[in-house]
Amino acid sequence: MMLNRSPALALAGLCVSLGACAHALAATDYPLTLESCGHEITLEKAPSRVVTIGQAPTELLYLLGLEDHVAGTSLWVNPVLDAFAEANADVERLSDNAPSFESVLAKEPDLVISAYEWMVGPAGVVGTPEMFDDADVALWTLPTECVGKDNRQSMDGARDSLFDPALVYQSIETLAEIFDIAERGEEAVSDLQARETAAIDAAQALDLPNELRGVFWYSSADLGIDPYVAGVNSVPDWMMSTLGIDNVVSAEEEWPTVGWESIARAEPTFIAAARMDRRRFPADDIAVKREFLQNDPVTQLLEAVEQDRLVEIDAHAMDPSIRSIYALETLVEALAEMDLSP
Repeated sequence: MMLNRSPALALAGLCVSLGACAHALAATDYPLTLESCGHEITLEKAPSRVVTIGQAPTELLYLLGLEDHVAGTSLWVNPVLDAFAEANADVERLSDNAPSFESVLAKEPDLVISAYEWMVGPAGVVGTPEMFDDADVALWTLPTECVGKDNRQSMDGARDSLFDPALVYQSIETLAEIFDIAERGEEAVSDLQARETAAIDAAQALDLPNELRGVFWYSSADLGIDPYVAGVNSVPDWMMSTLGIDNVVSAEEEWPTVGWESIARAEPTFIAAARMDRRRFPADDIAVKREFLQNDPVTQLLEAVEQDRLVEIDAHAMDPSIRSIYALETLVEALAEMDLSP
């Protein structure tokens, strides 16, 4: 089975072969002007107090050793990665979910980093970019949220091109530029790229059969209705595409609802289910997901359920983040343990 390679990996190889990309290690020249999601900010110096809205920017900052700059975090789905537990221990969590605009400003940040436009955007739950401009607080939204994605039609938005982990690497490089720590940023990107390459190579070594099909189940608003599953061009779709696996879902929305009958007709080889601490819906609980699959009259007849091909993956890894790379590794390891013989 031929496996797809990320354009980010090809770019990295080109940089090495040509001796290019050395400019990435240059010191930051302030004032620094950045644009994200159509919103422009200018930073006069490296920020000293940052508030994050979303788990992705929080863990990106911890990855770069910037925990001393984090004044508050919010919107958590999974526990912090074990590697960052010590860094996170003394950082205030403003809210497990969406923080209020007032609670964010109360931390007196000089930079707010958001993972989602539905949190801070034209109709943001927390606020709008203009509200932060009026408060003289710089707002930067991760490029993973806007590049190749249209957020105007739904909260989750729809991607018009396949998610590329290069956007995660771009986020790291921009953060490194913001804080004038280019070398740390380069090291972090190199490590993640190496892990991505290793996961793809490990899958190649498995000699996986053709026509593998998968579905990623995030949650369900109610167990009696259609589940939220990963659509075309989403992070899970990138994982499957990278490994030569077909996504049984064809909807362009990032997290559409699709009936189990339709999923069953597509005969998925495996089901990847989100594991999370969030309890907004009953199906957020991975144990509830398992029980449903094993007892529902439709899903219990799926070969993926009968053969126990259920892969547990952190919910946050199904959104653009450093965990997306780790989840690719998890999926490859799970495929290695499955009996996929014809």
